[in-house]
Amino acid sequence: MHQNNNTNFYIAGSFRYSKLINNLSDILESLSFVRTYNWTVNKKADSIKKLREIANDELQGVEQADFLVFIFPSGKGANIEFGIATALKKRIYILDVNNEIENFNLTSTFYFMDNVKSFKGSQDDFAKFIIDCETK
Repeated sequence: MHQNNNTNFYIAGSFRYSKLINNLSDILESLSFVRTYNWTVNKKADSIKKLREIANDELQGVEQADFLVFIFPSGKGANIEFGIATALKKRIYILDVNNEIENFNLTSTFYFMDNVKSFKGSQDDFAKFIIDCETK
């Protein structure tokens, strides 16, 4: 239903999940999905100017994406990207790394909206889940 050779995606998450994020991206890119921005290559920002540049690059990446992948749990930046994607009515796929998305002390109401699909399981199974959803 959705997927074509120009389907763009953005992955929001924490630097601690960089390897998982890049592996997942590799799987999706091998199937002709296009990553809009790879923030995992950024070094720690050392100035307000650099923070501004990164923020604009990340915003543009989310705006250009057809869907957002969100690795949960993540920090404030990833949650802001989630919020941007929500406001832009993007499809959102959540990988619940620690099986905590339904923990009322850790979750958000926004993770349960109609445009959001949560997944618990392995990275490979999550990639298949996204691909199945995007190619129906």
